[in-house]
Order: sequence, then C-alpha cells, then structure tokens
Amino acid sequence: MLRAWLDYHRATLAWKCEGLSDDQLREAAVPPSTLTLLGLVRHLAEVERWWFRVVFAREPDVEIFPSDGAGDGEWRHLDIANVAADFAAWGKECDAARAIEAAAASLDDTGRWASDSNPDQPLEPSLRWILTHMIEEYARHNGHVDLLRERIDGQTGD
Repeated sequence: MLRAWLDYHRATLAWKCEGLSDDQLREAAVPPSTLTLLGLVRHLAEVERWWFRVVFAREPDVEIFPSDGAGDGEWRHLDIANVAADFAAWGKECDAARAIEAAAASLDDTGRWASDSNPDQPLEPSLRWILTHMIEEYARHNGHVDLLRERIDGQTGD
C-alpha cells in the first residue's frame, strides 16, 4: 500500500506537469513566491535521493543540483535549467528509490542520518517511516503543484 500511494503521488506530479512548455514549468506563477513546477520536480529528485540513497542505502551525499554555498541548488538558476535533463534526473531517482525499497528485507530495516539539531545523535528511520514521509512530502507539494498549474493555464483536477 505504501509503494502504491507513493507511486500515485509521483505519477500525479508528472501528470500535472504534462503539456506545459519549458517556460511555463519555470514560471513563478504566484509572486512574490519563487516556487515553480520545475523547482518542485528538482526538489523532489533531491528528496528521493536523500532519503533512499543517502539515509537508507547509506550512499555518499552527492547533490544532483549543488547549492554552491548559496542555498538549495534545486531552486536556483531555473532560467537556464535543462528541463528534459531535470525531469530525467527525477525519474532516475524515483527508479533508484524503487529498487532500493524493493531490495530491502523488511519495512523495519533502518537508515541512518544525523539530526540537524544534534549532529552527534544519529537517527535511524525505518523504511516504513521513509515511505510514509515521502507520501507526505509528495502530497504536500502536489497541493502546491495544483495551485501553480491552475494559475499557469487554468487546469485543475485530482
């Protein structure tokens, strides 16, 4: 059920972005906010990478969209971003997350990360927690996507 809900929300994000031009995907449709559909896709690629590769599979933390010391890189330089490459990066991270989740012996298997508030105290979230958190992450951002898409071209639904 967790896998199905997460895939539903992934598919909803892709569907909400269909049929838009690169410029529309880059458009900050609700000024003064700089939130964009492309920025959300890039953000969710980083979130997939972080929770499944870095925290759960304990791979090195190599950002897809490096921050260069100036904040979250996924939200920066969207005016020159390669939209097709960014969507491909998100798809690759979703595929990697699915493979990592499928290979796990149990939803009770744990990852490891250090808390921002106390870096010396590692946290060990279960795969069940990570999947639930990812569903919440997508659901929240898909709400943003609904508003952005409606503002860009009037499309609503699901």
